[in-house]
Amino acid sequence: MGSDELQLSGTAQLMIGDHALGIAATRLRPPAPPTRLVPRTRLADVLDAGLAAAVPLLLVSAPAGSGKTTMLAAWAARSDRPVAWLQIEAGDSDPASFWGSLIAAVSRCRPGIASLAGPLVAGSQGDDRVIVPALVNSIAGSDDPLIVVIDDYYLIESASVQRGMERLIDLCPTQLTLVVSTRLDPPFRLGRMRVRNRIIEVRADRLRFETGEATALLGAAGATLSPERLDDLCSRTEGWAAGLVLAGLSLERASDPDGFIDAFRGDDQLVVSYLSDELLDAMSAGDRHRLLETAVLDHLTGPLIDAVTGSGDGTGWLADIASRNQLIVRLDSTGEWFRHHHLLRDLLLLEARRTLPAQLPELHRRAADWFATNGDRHQAVVHRFAAGDIAGAIQLLYLVGPDLLGRGQIRKLRGYLEQAGEAAATDSACALGWGWCEYLSSHYESARRWLDIALDVAPPTFDPVIASPLEINLALGSGDITSALESARRATAAGSLSQRPAELATAVGAAFTWAGMYDEASAALTIAVARSTAEQRLTAHVLALIHVAINEAENGDQIAANTAAVEAVATAEAFGLADYHGVAPAFAIRGRTASDPDAARSDVTHALELARRSTTDLGLAYVLTTYADVLLEQGDDSGTALIVEARTRLDRCVDPGIAARYLARVESRHHLATPVVDTARSTTVQLTERELAVLRYLPTKLTQRDISAALYVSMNTVKTHTNAIFRKLDVSDRKSAVQAARDRHLL
Repeated sequence: MGSDELQLSGTAQLMIGDHALGIAATRLRPPAPPTRLVPRTRLADVLDAGLAAAVPLLLVSAPAGSGKTTMLAAWAARSDRPVAWLQIEAGDSDPASFWGSLIAAVSRCRPGIASLAGPLVAGSQGDDRVIVPALVNSIAGSDDPLIVVIDDYYLIESASVQRGMERLIDLCPTQLTLVVSTRLDPPFRLGRMRVRNRIIEVRADRLRFETGEATALLGAAGATLSPERLDDLCSRTEGWAAGLVLAGLSLERASDPDGFIDAFRGDDQLVVSYLSDELLDAMSAGDRHRLLETAVLDHLTGPLIDAVTGSGDGTGWLADIASRNQLIVRLDSTGEWFRHHHLLRDLLLLEARRTLPAQLPELHRRAADWFATNGDRHQAVVHRFAAGDIAGAIQLLYLVGPDLLGRGQIRKLRGYLEQAGEAAATDSACALGWGWCEYLSSHYESARRWLDIALDVAPPTFDPVIASPLEINLALGSGDITSALESARRATAAGSLSQRPAELATAVGAAFTWAGMYDEASAALTIAVARSTAEQRLTAHVLALIHVAINEAENGDQIAANTAAVEAVATAEAFGLADYHGVAPAFAIRGRTASDPDAARSDVTHALELARRSTTDLGLAYVLTTYADVLLEQGDDSGTALIVEARTRLDRCVDPGIAARYLARVESRHHLATPVVDTARSTTVQLTERELAVLRYLPTKLTQRDISAALYVSMNTVKTHTNAIFRKLDVSDRKSAVQAARDRHLL
């Protein structure tokens, strides 16, 4: 359909799976309960009431250290309903990452969701307008209830994700309950939800520990205190869970408990003073140093700690310190993976930057080495950048970049490239990555600049065919079939199209299709269909089928076109991509070749709705023309306005190829313009050598004056030759002449 449909997209894998390291899996289940788990029945009752009332959103909003995660994990553990859990990380602000992660979490309870909704993520780059309805329909397809807990939601910064989540809440089926845990209220229309009884809220005041709960939380230290002293402690901490935990740790060592309580302040300042003055100072020098070194890590496991700190007993040390400190959170039932409590890590990082500044880059380098060795290149990239090792990070991006593009995680890739800074402009792979990011964001001029940079700085060993899909897509996006065709021919001349990624064959097939080169397009698209099937490149597979349909339609085989369009739509629906704008031509051709007038109108109407989401003139003009053709065939004169819009769109294209030819045919058939000759089937035309020389410049942006300068002839001579070309090809304008010449293999 044009350019933004021909994306470098890979298998729509789940963004998070049970990674070999075990890190990803820990994000998809509640953390293990702490050593002293305090039952909080009164809070569980509030949440249970929300379930009973079928309220779609349970919002748990309170500051850090309020006990949100622990309370929800305990509630989830005792629930008789299946609970999907997602622990948000900073990278989930990328829409594709967020929705892929959410689908991965839900699929642990509903395995079928992965195959139904998962493919949407990469194909749509995390477009909530596409993903949310599919996710809702998938969940609504079962009568079984489901709870989805999203923890640390405050880390989400994407407006797209926020919009999608609110839409998910609005469309929430009765089987689904969403639980959002956050430090800050999400930017949802909470007032409207309250009025409509679609939200239950648990805030800081409800999360405060009462005296009885505080006694259990304090453990042995609390058992020695009188009820009055416990009341005092709860009052001073205002029931803040983190404050009580820290107080309990201090009480275990306090020689004068009453004096400690009298002096104790349970506010945020306590965290700073306690962690710096008491917790770290009370540790042995070795433990303190190792704990500070681990501050560079988001997650903790024994072998990783050994690699970063140079120790040999990381597993045992981690288990021991976690048993003594509730601020080390166990993430699995096996005791393999842990993390620092957020408050603890914040302070450890501050202290590490103060006391170990020169050592931090080396710690990050060691972490990067360990992650790379153990197969987690994404974490390795993060630590390479943190270490200031830009060159090392760029080397990893050679593999990570295509993976992120394939998963539709454009925002995350853009973030890495931004960290690369000026170095990205000196590396062909990074520059090409920037080109894809800009292209997929519809910033075509910027994408072209980055593509040029990639080719300019490419080393002698660089394979230029790697850049061909982006070259072709950019050319199609600007309606420049000649340039797309040149790139496609270079790619096919290089050979081994059947050995290249499916996206290349799909792009090449698209270029030949829009150029009206039926045989060449058929050959490339046959390879594209086979390669995309073998590689499970879902979006590429659908796009290849769509261009098969366009190719057959423009070759005049309406039966074959209908068959291909039906297959393309069915495949898109099976992959959950029926609402993706790239599928618009398939619906248009299915409608154009349908025998039932109502079905035809329905298909072309849907096609135009999808196509208007696109930002390219070429594809939209093609669908506009198809819609107008169907309407006019049915005697509906409103199609005329669509023809005018299509003509306006194509007039902006340098060389619109078959789209212009198709529009001219429709205009002629419905008596909206001078009748045209079917140039694809007309007799051979003989052009003189000088006319052929002028013809070769017609697909370019050069004016007649520019052409005259290039050929060293007068402008009147160019005009004469141009008029002769028009007359011999039986056309009236430059763009029609280009396609007519191409149809006759003169270009």
